[in-house]
Amino acid sequence: MVSNIFKIPKEVSRITDALKDSGFEAYLVGGCVRELLRDKKPKDWDITTNANPEEILKVFEKTHKTFYENDYGTVGVVIEEWQEKKDVIHETSDFLSHETFLEPNNDNIYKVSPIVEITPYRLEAKYSDSRHPDKVTFSKNIEDDLKRRDFTMNAISYDPDKRQLIDLYNGQKDIKDKIIRAVGNPEERFSEDALRIVRGVRLATELGFEIETETKEAIAKTNNKLSNVSIERIRDEFVRIIMSERPMWGIELARELGILKYIIPELETGIGIEQNAAHAFHVWEHNLRTLQHGAKKNWTLKVRIAALLHDVAKPQTRRWSNEKNNWTFYGHDVVGARVAEKVMARLKFPKKLSQDVVLLVRYHLFFSDTEKITHSAVRRIVRSVGKDNIWDLMKVRACDRIGTGRPKESPYRLRKYEAMIEEVMRDPISVGALKIDGAKIMEKTGEKPGPRIGWILHALLEEVIEDPKKNTDDYLEERLKILAALSDKELEALGRAAKEKKEETEEAEVKEIRKRHWVE
Repeated sequence: MVSNIFKIPKEVSRITDALKDSGFEAYLVGGCVRELLRDKKPKDWDITTNANPEEILKVFEKTHKTFYENDYGTVGVVIEEWQEKKDVIHETSDFLSHETFLEPNNDNIYKVSPIVEITPYRLEAKYSDSRHPDKVTFSKNIEDDLKRRDFTMNAISYDPDKRQLIDLYNGQKDIKDKIIRAVGNPEERFSEDALRIVRGVRLATELGFEIETETKEAIAKTNNKLSNVSIERIRDEFVRIIMSERPMWGIELARELGILKYIIPELETGIGIEQNAAHAFHVWEHNLRTLQHGAKKNWTLKVRIAALLHDVAKPQTRRWSNEKNNWTFYGHDVVGARVAEKVMARLKFPKKLSQDVVLLVRYHLFFSDTEKITHSAVRRIVRSVGKDNIWDLMKVRACDRIGTGRPKESPYRLRKYEAMIEEVMRDPISVGALKIDGAKIMEKTGEKPGPRIGWILHALLEEVIEDPKKNTDDYLEERLKILAALSDKELEALGRAAKEKKEETEEAEVKEIRKRHWVE
């Protein structure tokens, strides 16, 4: 045991204190202790105790909301003091672990409450399915619990009352040396729970640690056991690799250890596939570098997955062109969208995220030569991917450029394209925005179809542009009476002046948009 002092949130200390006041032991354990030793703020808090699940529930029955919905003894205690109210849950919340409790209220606002997990000390057991113990047996000794854990850095417990660490496997040294090492026999650890195979790669990626040789060899030797693990659990670990600061390194490690073939084997077909002269890297490295730029920019999961998969179909569409004396990849965007759809479905990603990723892959090859492209062509792209995805598409294109080996993610041409997107997406200044139309004008005034209707609408629009509060049925109908009484000459002059004012306003808006994008 080694003395140490950590700053523990009072809400967590209350839980350990409550267990101890009831006559039980209570230790912080696992990732939270590891992060405290790294001088980082833990995201999750796990506690282990010699109390059984029924005794744990009794301790907190009057003070906390609790959950006990598993066969492995873990009780979840909700920390309501940490509740946050959120109108929109970020897309990665689809992969929130059991450490977070989401509860919508009648206003569709979510209460986000972290859960502290309390697990009784457990003994080692046989794992026939390489995922769950055949039988759960509780122990009264913390040492029994620590020796069944995955990696030495996670097999350290901390008593916040005595301020003492229990470190039976030199986990502190491995943390200091940035080493991931299995507890005991690594093949046994991975045979017990095959998800540890992916978790080891994920932790190495997130923490920037190296996997020690024996543990790495055991991963490569036992990776076939991943076929026994639910794809959702594998996907969640893979998402954390993608959302880390260095996903390129993590995916390369997953390939090296034979894990990637159980997640996205389609990516491996790009290994050694040479591209045309515009690319500095083979398809495999290009896809990883494209993803890595998304991580560098801290872009969303949607953008990162699309960046990773954008050229996934290049190997199967590659053809040699004698005419161009180079490789071509015609249709790789269309075929890639179909491949992406299969990948997202196989990994059981949420439907909306999957649909968006497929769209980004399908249209990542959009024509962007602003010397030739028209606003109508830009509108078609916006319609194709949707307004919610258009800026993400531009991010994927920026990632693609860097992944190709080009020095700039947004050259003048792409900035000009972005300006054109903003131009076509802005709210149009048109008579269609008025609370009155030609049919109503004819109904209220007896006017016949003809140019007078257009002049009236433009005159009304000018007033609304100057003061949007005037865009009401009552005001417009009163003004309509006055305008309808004007002669053709007077009304035409008023309408033409209003139309010119509208065009000047639009021109000023477009000029401001282009100024923001540093283009002319």
